[in-house]
Amino acid sequence: MKRFSSQSTFVIIVILVLGGIFGGIIGELINTSEIGNTISLLTEHHEIFNINNIAINLYIIEFNFGLHFAPNVLSIIGIIIAWFIARKL
Repeated sequence: MKRFSSQSTFVIIVILVLGGIFGGIIGELINTSEIGNTISLLTEHHEIFNINNIAINLYIIEFNFGLHFAPNVLSIIGIIIAWFIARKL
């Protein structure tokens, strides 16, 4: 069993995020094309979780935090492909 250093863990996380981004971009491109309506299952977003904006006012500076995770199926496929690529590296 291979041991991963913190640097290789960071690289794997970056590869997985890039795979999700590229899959999402492909999904959006397909969605805007003519065939997007026929394969809407692949391009429709599915909300996993949504953390609404949280405002922290420190009277000098104000922070707003929020997180919304709603991938499409092609984003998930991109993450899976990126995982296989990361394992080969």
